[in-house]
Amino acid sequence: MKKITGLLLFVLLIVIFLYGYGTLEKTEEEKARSVLTVVIPPDSLDPSDLEVPIIHEKTPVIRHKAYSFQYSESHEQAYWIGYELTKKETEKAFDRTDDFIPDPLVVSGSATQADYAGSGYDRGHLAPAADMGWSRKSMEESFYFSNISPQAPSFNRGIWKRLEEQVRSWAIVYDSIYVVTGPVLKAGLPTIGPNKVSVPEYYYKVILDNTGKDKKAIGFLMANVAGKGTLESFAVSVDRVEKETDIDFFNKLPDGFESKIEKELCLPCWTWTITKPAAGVAGESEESSDEPEGTAVKNQCKGMTQAGARCKRTTSDESGYCYQHKP
Repeated sequence: MKKITGLLLFVLLIVIFLYGYGTLEKTEEEKARSVLTVVIPPDSLDPSDLEVPIIHEKTPVIRHKAYSFQYSESHEQAYWIGYELTKKETEKAFDRTDDFIPDPLVVSGSATQADYAGSGYDRGHLAPAADMGWSRKSMEESFYFSNISPQAPSFNRGIWKRLEEQVRSWAIVYDSIYVVTGPVLKAGLPTIGPNKVSVPEYYYKVILDNTGKDKKAIGFLMANVAGKGTLESFAVSVDRVEKETDIDFFNKLPDGFESKIEKELCLPCWTWTITKPAAGVAGESEESSDEPEGTAVKNQCKGMTQAGARCKRTTSDESGYCYQHKP
């Protein structure tokens, strides 16, 4: 009896070992799908996932290598795309693929090339390809149709591109930032293509600088048309974007702190000049900086003139004031 029991135990151990080994031998695709496509209940969100907002729709949070998102099947695009962008990741290591393909992790099926063909709209990136050039995989994933939305050419190649470059500049200046971006989706939008992809009237970005002592957040709302004026003129509080989208951003911050930085709009708190990535790793934008690479970042002076207007000089002094207004 003891010999039979011992034999059964030995066989059981072998079965367990083989099952475990077989699990380890899953293909890379199987492993990716098992860990990347997950529904994250609000109560179990990792506090480090600052880029993952809360929406009312019970759709999976899909994780790719460089960004996360939730997909709207009724609009055939993402409600939001969220990612952390670091200074190192702004250094371009891989070129654009320009290979637009359906997202393999959207089980209901994402938009396709047929939806955009002949529509008159650009296949506009939500998370720009220039933010994803730090790895081959992240660059490829940036061309998934889940990261694409119909944008007017004058918008996509104009004010939206300028904002993308400004966001990359902030990643360099502040070492790392959290970005959540997407279309403002609502009922009754016009559509394109056989899958009826909604054409948004507005797009948004919200940015969180959670480094150092001067933590801050800012939002942008932009109409899907040729935009005129400065980027500052499109800036709004994060609260305003939340009201327009019904999305709760940066909800894993401490409540009091979240409320404070999301309700205020402090334009002077942000650097509005453009800082380029390190030499030899050019970005994607056609915009150029007035300052040569490697020079100190300059901000508008915080001082006030005798007439009560903001001083128009720029300064790289740590105090934030030019030589005339420096305390």
